Amino acid sequence: MSSRKLTVAVAQSHPLETTAQTLAALTRTTQQAAARGVQLLLFPEAYLGGYPPSGGVRGSGSGSGRARTAAGPEQSLQYFQSAVDLGDTPAGAGDDWVARRLPLPAAAGADGPRPRRGDGTREALEQTARATGVFVVTGVVERAGAGLYGAAVYVCPRHGVLGKRRKVMPTGAERLIWAQGSAATLKAITTRIAGVPVTLAAAIGGENYMPLLRQSLYCQHVQVYLAPTADGRDPWLPLMRTVACEGRTVVLSANRCVRRKRLPSGIRPGPAPLAAATTNSAPAEPEPSSSGSQAVPRDQTQAAPRRGSVVTRTALNHEIIWPARAKSSPDSSLVLDEESPDDVIAGESARAEPRPLAPGSVHGHRSEAGSSRGTGRRRESIVLKTFDDHDVIVAVAAASSLGLGKADHDHESTVAAITAEPQSAAAGNEEDDELRCRGGSCIVNAKGDVVAGPLWGVDVDDGGLLVAEVDLDDCIRGRLDLDLAGSCSRNDSFKLTVDGLDLSPPP
Repeated sequence: MSSRKLTVAVAQSHPLETTAQTLAALTRTTQQAAARGVQLLLFPEAYLGGYPPSGGVRGSGSGSGRARTAAGPEQSLQYFQSAVDLGDTPAGAGDDWVARRLPLPAAAGADGPRPRRGDGTREALEQTARATGVFVVTGVVERAGAGLYGAAVYVCPRHGVLGKRRKVMPTGAERLIWAQGSAATLKAITTRIAGVPVTLAAAIGGENYMPLLRQSLYCQHVQVYLAPTADGRDPWLPLMRTVACEGRTVVLSANRCVRRKRLPSGIRPGPAPLAAATTNSAPAEPEPSSSGSQAVPRDQTQAAPRRGSVVTRTALNHEIIWPARAKSSPDSSLVLDEESPDDVIAGESARAEPRPLAPGSVHGHRSEAGSSRGTGRRRESIVLKTFDDHDVIVAVAAASSLGLGKADHDHESTVAAITAEPQSAAAGNEEDDELRCRGGSCIVNAKGDVVAGPLWGVDVDDGGLLVAEVDLDDCIRGRLDLDLAGSCSRNDSFKLTVDGLDLSPPP
């Protein structure tokens, strides 16, 4: 009986500054794998195009308009442009796309380039697989129409692209950016790799936590289960071993390992953006309310009255105003706590209910008429509004010492520059070296044994290429005592259907 062993590998790679650079790195890594006898190679989730920024696109908050800034749309544009166009339709054309039966754009002319669908990424991947003899599976951020999809592409060295997965349920920050893919793309692929017949399929990232989705792959008798991911948490490895035991399948999982300084600039996390800021030099006169009581003083440059709040003062003499529920009385409107900023920051009164002030009190400071402790007119300052609707007030003099002037008050790094503690160059280097994703790539055989990895804190530039030999006959041996899609499925009582997907094993 002929052997059904394969040499497989996972690449713990991270995206580079541009998609073109990442595609070139994919080719180099595939060449290195081929030199080590690898026949099947898996790259991480969203390797081409880059995983979405931590916490979502900057300036993308909902609700108040203050949560939206110019940084959000610009970053979204940059991320959209870094995605790859494989020439598919937004709905997904399935076999018509694979077989290149979709209509081509009009030719540029007799001497122009041959028309093709997409941006050439598909053709580049096919060229890499063909030149190296390696079956390549890679995660991509696919652009189709106006939508983005988390996807995985199967590329055969002999026949080119055999299929493509689109993530059916984006998770976490992905939900803000990626569209939902069709469940029809869960169709397994049957092919020959180095003469060995094999059925393979992919579950992308958080899809692996979905039991019914996993079962849809087990039903197709998948022998190589591919799990490109961006999840570097501790439960991931036990999950991969569970998948191998449940499905009696070989599991390949590839994750990125990347430090902050190596993230592409378009998805690198930065200081939280600020909404438009305002400048004031003195409090405005109170406006009378409809009830006849004195209204909250309002700065002339703001569009609405400031909410009741409590003022605190930092060690650098900066004022921070926190919103608070205010009380009212027949002779006083919504006002702030009567204690001084120094008292507030020193004790629990920063969390206390605000109390009405006597006439003449303004914005948490006693005026000279109201108290000998008062500060009188407020210093000329810059007011910054955060997404949480907090006002951060910075004295112009202090801002100038930090290199911030009135013209800089809408720059999104202003708050970070003002509130940050002084840092040494070493501290800055430590932040740049921070692991944004620590990897954890692994290979698990059909018995549930980890045969390579997990690999933590190492990227492909430092040797992050895991290689192992696996025996596909272990998939059959393991089904002697457990076959979740066959003898143990109890399909007379339990039934699974997936819209658009035939769960029968492919021929």
